Amino acid sequence: MSLYDVTIIGGGPAGLAAGIYSARAALKTLLLEKGMPGGLAASTEFIENYPGFAEGVGGPELMMQMDAQARRFGTEVQSATAERIEAGEGCFTIHTDEGVITTKTIILATGAQSKKLNIPGEEEFHGRGVSYCATCDGAFFRDKEVAVIGGGNSAIEEALYLTKFASKVHILHRRGELRATKILQQRALEHEKIVMHWNSVVESISGQATVNEITVKDVRSEETKPLAVQGIFIYVGTQPVSALVTGLIKLDERGYIITDENMHTSQPGIFAAGDIRQKFLRQVVTAVADGAIAAVTAEKYIEDLQKK
Repeated sequence: MSLYDVTIIGGGPAGLAAGIYSARAALKTLLLEKGMPGGLAASTEFIENYPGFAEGVGGPELMMQMDAQARRFGTEVQSATAERIEAGEGCFTIHTDEGVITTKTIILATGAQSKKLNIPGEEEFHGRGVSYCATCDGAFFRDKEVAVIGGGNSAIEEALYLTKFASKVHILHRRGELRATKILQQRALEHEKIVMHWNSVVESISGQATVNEITVKDVRSEETKPLAVQGIFIYVGTQPVSALVTGLIKLDERGYIITDENMHTSQPGIFAAGDIRQKFLRQVVTAVADGAIAAVTAEKYIEDLQKK
């Protein structure tokens, strides 16, 4: 059984950056990704705040380039789901659905996933009108009316993307103003296809074979009304994908991994990077920085092990 120097769990921007730096340092590097490399960034149609791209860059395109770069330096990429981690003497054992891996260090880059509304109809119509990814599913709603739930950057970016296909995009936000950056707010508020519904939440989703209506509640008056839409896209925040290490390393009250500035976790030899960390800003640029730091810190950890 091969012993890896570094095993990275998660193939988003943080994981790919860690792979680039780790493999480039001549460390035997494995990256585990259960889906397509790129993470949430690969499902973002357009990224315009990543340095070096004056006109912006497509999320899938940027992630494909990162993936190719990591592989060029020698990162092995395996499609597998990590199921359990065991700490041993000077190494770790990772049990996956494809077999067992031994490694000197681990970089956790499992990211975060979309939160659900947990309302009637959400699970029932998932994939039949309910979506958490406009880039993935937007084209299915050509010339139809859709609703976007949320008021942050992701919600507004995806609402703007949906205007390429939908005849009308309803944005429902529980507050009286958006949380998105000013430039995105301006674009949304000025767009002829976008209709704002302030102080509004969705109470239920209904339909027959697919979604055809949502029930909207005004949070101030408590009044409810139906809104006819054929699709609903939900962007109400994220939650960490940290179940793998619950009980093994220290998490905060929300389940995010606690690290220091060098990406050390509470377990020596395990590092964390990207959206899975407890941190203020979750963006591609900060995930990439985390990944680079984690890889360099892992290299230093391995050097110290060899001195003992």
